Amino acid sequence: MSNSKIFLTTREREVLNMLSQGSSSRDISAQLYISSNTVEYHRKQLLRKTASRNVAHLISNAYKLRLLRVDD
Repeated sequence: MSNSKIFLTTREREVLNMLSQGSSSRDISAQLYISSNTVEYHRKQLLRKTASRNVAHLISNAYKLRLLRVDD
């Protein structure tokens, strides 16, 4: 799987970044002014697009695919 084959929407990137910072679905929902169901939809899309089993695997894969960066 390569990064060039993965397209994330702006909202998916926002959710991914917030998940990587340890935010819960409830926190993400409140901060982005979207429903918890919408957060869960984006989370499921991220899992599917990165072939991840759970959020921990998603974050690991996101770093490997360079969808996330370690801040200096």
